Amino acid sequence: MRERAAAPVRYIALLRGINVGGNKMVSMADLRAALGRLGFSDVSTLLQSGNVVLTAPKSSTAKLEALIEREIQKRFKMQVDIHVRDASEWAAVIAANPFGAEAKADPGHLLVTFYREPPDQAKVALLQSSIAGRERVAVDGRHLYMTFPDGVGNSKATILVDRTLGVKGTARNWNTVLKLSAVVGR
Repeated sequence: MRERAAAPVRYIALLRGINVGGNKMVSMADLRAALGRLGFSDVSTLLQSGNVVLTAPKSSTAKLEALIEREIQKRFKMQVDIHVRDASEWAAVIAANPFGAEAKADPGHLLVTFYREPPDQAKVALLQSSIAGRERVAVDGRHLYMTFPDGVGNSKATILVDRTLGVKGTARNWNTVLKLSAVVGR
């Protein structure tokens, strides 16, 4: 009896720090072509900031991250951190949002930062106690949710996040999170 091949899975790959402030410039058409050459199918991008939706055989997200990072290094001669989630993980990110009211009222001032590993809980507690003002943070697994009622540009807390947690992630605002959900769900 033959084993059935696993159904392909939809993934979201987030590239950290590309096309921001003139740094690490990558054409989305070139990125889609490079990922297509790796064997991914139905590759699409959203915006110019490194949001990719693709289809691939079921795999660990860590393997996909490493594969995509190597390809970007090879094709574009730059090191870029990649954060991959499958469609069900992405739905869980949305469901776990502790700031539902803020997401509805002001989605542009709610960010989700994606990490490869969950941030240390003691450092998260230190971060939360260090923030003065109206900004708030909460962590669920590998995701940090942060509200910026006075705008990200006016934030005093964003510097504290990287400094206190000691790990780098990549952030997307809630509007982008929802748009990616719509793309991955089709």
